[in-house]
Amino acid sequence: MRIANQGVFSDFMACAIYTAAFCTPLYAQQAPSPSPAPSPSQASATAAATNPDAKEVKKVAEQPKPPEPRFKLYGWIEGGLMGNPNPSIDNHNFGQLFTDRANEPLLNQLVITGERALDPNATGFDWGFKVQFMYGSDARYIHSLGLLDDTTDQRVQPDFPEVYASAHIPIPATGGLDLKVGKFVTLEGAETIDPRTNVFYSHTYIFNFGIPFNNTGFQSVLHVNKYLDLYAGINRGVNISLADNNASIAFEGGFGLNLLDGNLTTLAITHAGPEDPGNNHDYRYLNDITTTWKVNKCFTSITDMNLIYDSIAGGKWGGGVAQYFTYAVNDWLQVGLRGEIWRDAEGFYVAQFRANNDFLHIALQGRHVPFDPSNLGGGNTTYLGITGGVTIKPPVPKPLAGLLIRPEIRYDRALTNTTPFKGGQNGDQWLMGFDVILEF
Repeated sequence: MRIANQGVFSDFMACAIYTAAFCTPLYAQQAPSPSPAPSPSQASATAAATNPDAKEVKKVAEQPKPPEPRFKLYGWIEGGLMGNPNPSIDNHNFGQLFTDRANEPLLNQLVITGERALDPNATGFDWGFKVQFMYGSDARYIHSLGLLDDTTDQRVQPDFPEVYASAHIPIPATGGLDLKVGKFVTLEGAETIDPRTNVFYSHTYIFNFGIPFNNTGFQSVLHVNKYLDLYAGINRGVNISLADNNASIAFEGGFGLNLLDGNLTTLAITHAGPEDPGNNHDYRYLNDITTTWKVNKCFTSITDMNLIYDSIAGGKWGGGVAQYFTYAVNDWLQVGLRGEIWRDAEGFYVAQFRANNDFLHIALQGRHVPFDPSNLGGGNTTYLGITGGVTIKPPVPKPLAGLLIRPEIRYDRALTNTTPFKGGQNGDQWLMGFDVILEF
């Protein structure tokens, strides 16, 4: 009996020890069931109970931002200086139009624009317009015949670079058709009249002598799909608007490719029609292909290929290629390099004009102006141009937030046995300059 009681006691103690050692800690490690989270009103009530000064927290709904107005009024002012350490006696930089004055400051452009641009995402009908007024020295070379072209003979002149109405017409299975009617800038070239889109202050031979500046008529672009655009239009001729120098029309059209999600684009455009004053049978063909490749967010390559041919007097042709490289160092500094070779096979295109309206009178109107030794051509010459510079956008507050400063150094050389620079005396030319652009 005693032995039996000892066995029962031993079993009881073993069970107690097992329970104490294993069961009790297991329950002690279990977390208590979470209580429901208090509602916002309960939280406010609790805060008020614990802190009488606490105020009820209210959720503030964000107001939606109003859409940007479709009509915009904007502009810019550009001024600069192109230094020439070895200028001609008449202070000209040969081969330059917009930066033609050596060591003299220029008010290139004061521009005001009113615009209702087409919605690039429009799926239905849309309309727009643009009216742009310019006052500056650049206007001497972008006048179109019949529109403020002989208003003044001063260096700073008025002009309307663009005045047009536009519309987007939806077409099933395409991105729609965009139309312009009026006066507008050409589609050709890597550089534009608008200085804000250019890499440098000075321009290429292609821009100065190988493409139109503006057209007056109508222009269309069919967005076939996200990769292909087709361009076509009829106009009155190169830099012709309300008056015509040969009573003929011209065609401008081509195609555009948009690849790599827009990081690689090509625009191939031709302009064809009679362009010589008083001559409506000899055609001029201005052809340009511009390819822009945004390699990454900092580095961009632009290639501009150009060919121009005029059938007058047995044929006059010119053309070449310009290559640009730009690198954005940061938000306020971009470095640029440009190289160009352009051939003027007959000395027909590249020229220098002394008086402020000589380009208009000679090249467009075909007037016989009195002889001036400063009005000269470069002859049968192949031109090399190399330009390096930077674009500085200082981090400054308004109203100077749109400030751009672009210093550059440029070297031009005749690769043939000719001397077009310094009034026909030198075979090369160094230029050092800068411009300042303020947007508003």
